[in-house]
Amino acid sequence: MHAVRSNTRLLSNTNRASLAVAPTSRAKPAFVPLSFKSYRNRRYTTKLTSSTTSIMTSTQSHACCTVPPVTGIEYTPKGEYITIQGMRTYATGPKDAKVALLYIYDIFGMDFKQTLRGADILAHGDKERPYQVFIPDFFDGKPADISWYPPDTKEKGEKLGEFFSTLAAPPKTLERIPKVLDEIKSQRSSISKWGVVGFCWGGKIVNLTSQKDTPWTAAAACHPAMVDANDAAAITIPIAMLPSKDESKEDLEKWEKAIKVKNAVEWYPNQVHGFMAARGDLNDPAVAADYQKAYGYLLNWFHENISA
Repeated sequence: MHAVRSNTRLLSNTNRASLAVAPTSRAKPAFVPLSFKSYRNRRYTTKLTSSTTSIMTSTQSHACCTVPPVTGIEYTPKGEYITIQGMRTYATGPKDAKVALLYIYDIFGMDFKQTLRGADILAHGDKERPYQVFIPDFFDGKPADISWYPPDTKEKGEKLGEFFSTLAAPPKTLERIPKVLDEIKSQRSSISKWGVVGFCWGGKIVNLTSQKDTPWTAAAACHPAMVDANDAAAITIPIAMLPSKDESKEDLEKWEKAIKVKNAVEWYPNQVHGFMAARGDLNDPAVAADYQKAYGYLLNWFHENISA
């Protein structure tokens, strides 16, 4: 096992990862995720416990199912919206960049300013290695509704449970990814390599697609949901996990013991689940500082593990 643990790792080269982002004929799909086969027939069931929803397939953090997103964040996105496989998709970064990142959002979807700003940081923050970054709307315009949070009534809990068992069930997304990459490649021929980063729910998708026949060169999962040692044992590429204080230490320790490839686990013990995405209160200086630090960590990780 090639493990890296650090709570203080910073950017080693300021030119490499400047974070000066103002707050303001088509081929067949390259792969079919092996993990999709094992998830295809899995039943996703939910139950209500103390008026909240519990996902019964694997461990979901309490914060993921109870803490609402943060609104009122000001930021002007640098990218544009395109259509990929019929999905509205945020695209940012130089169109001639050779390396691309697929950004898989959390359950609140693609339009939160914290998410778009993060994608822009990844696209433009590494002055030596710009990326094309894409955020497809895998929920087809129907992310988890803010009104369901907190799920403190039976009705809210049932709606959230239905969302996790339908639109957010992993197989639905897993089977779309090959076609997404295929179509992007047909439009952006400069892309030669891919990385992937996922947030909360998206972290599960990252773990599942980083296994045999993966299209990714390197991967990262931020405040990941549903951490499973069985996923770790099958991962075949370098992967970083960036858990918050709300992730299960026991689950992460089991994941670390099971993984067999280069990996890093970077804890953010002062931050809540979702601080790099829709739950990040960037109006709080302490949160904003760790948000910037964590995205800087991602830039370093991809720079070190994806050769241009």
